[in-house]
Amino acid sequence: MRDDPAVIRMVIGARDGDRGAWDDLVERYAPLVWTICRRFGLSAADVDDVGQSVWLLLVEHLPGLREPAALPGWIATTTRHECLRMVRAGHRTEPADPVELLAAAPYDEVPLDEELLLHERRTTVRTAFGQLSQRCRLLLSMLVQDPPPAYCEISDKLHMPIGSIGPNRARCLDRLRQTPALAALIGPIEDGGEQHG
Repeated sequence: MRDDPAVIRMVIGARDGDRGAWDDLVERYAPLVWTICRRFGLSAADVDDVGQSVWLLLVEHLPGLREPAALPGWIATTTRHECLRMVRAGHRTEPADPVELLAAAPYDEVPLDEELLLHERRTTVRTAFGQLSQRCRLLLSMLVQDPPPAYCEISDKLHMPIGSIGPNRARCLDRLRQTPALAALIGPIEDGGEQHG
């Protein structure tokens, strides 16, 4: 994981009492917390409880965080521990061997570095997506819905001829690939269309 200067600035700002920096940290890492919680199969209420615990623990531990760039790893590790605590609490009424509880946990173990890399990539894609025009964001959002709406519905909503939906989609995806953040993530595209990087 590279040291992200934005994360370092947010941590230092939050540590110094900057409410905006704190809000930025929560906004950036709440999806990571949510993803880890969902892998444990927690209910929505339990996910909310784990999230609140993670942010409360961060408030307590932020002044002692020696390396601000280590924050994503700290959040992921703390979230996993809180999820395990929640799973154990759900089994409190049944006596059980802790080793069996861990083995029975519905969590699909993903190495921490992979978890953080996935989160970083998702954050980069969201940032790049936000840099597109509103029309491109609307079109691409409609096309990735599950199930996607019919082209006639897209045409009506966006006032776009049906025959131009595909070409507009291609242009919007090209613009997305060319945003600085995503271009750095993807790497150069060779003439043959293959990506390297």
